[in-house]
Amino acid sequence: EFAAPPAAKDSRIIYTDYVRAADLPFFYSYANVFVLPSLREGFGIPPLEAMACGTPVISSNGGSLPEVVGDAGILFDPRDPDELSSSLLAAINDEKLRKKLIDKGFVRVKHFSWAKTAENILKSCERAMPQEK
Repeated sequence: EFAAPPAAKDSRIIYTDYVRAADLPFFYSYANVFVLPSLREGFGIPPLEAMACGTPVISSNGGSLPEVVGDAGILFDPRDPDELSSSLLAAINDEKLRKKLIDKGFVRVKHFSWAKTAENILKSCERAMPQEK
């Protein structure tokens, strides 16, 4: 369910409801930064999508996100608002850092693919199955 935005709107923030998958690259590409303050996260595809669109990533340091984001984003404690705000300000205001995050993001996404995922699943299944003699 979509939560209503705060009463005092900031014209620099776009509040949306559901966004179609086909429209996500547009939003990622035009964002100044992608922030994922998740307390629990499974795999974390959205940070990779943002990186693929050239958007700097700031992500919580929980679940699988440190493994997914690696050194291509800024990791923060999602329970610490000061850490989140300083990370966000750094990613927005420090042009050298922004460029570094964008460049590392493009490299990072190359480590992940559906073909590689399927190959790893197949290898795991083959190891788990008893060998016929």
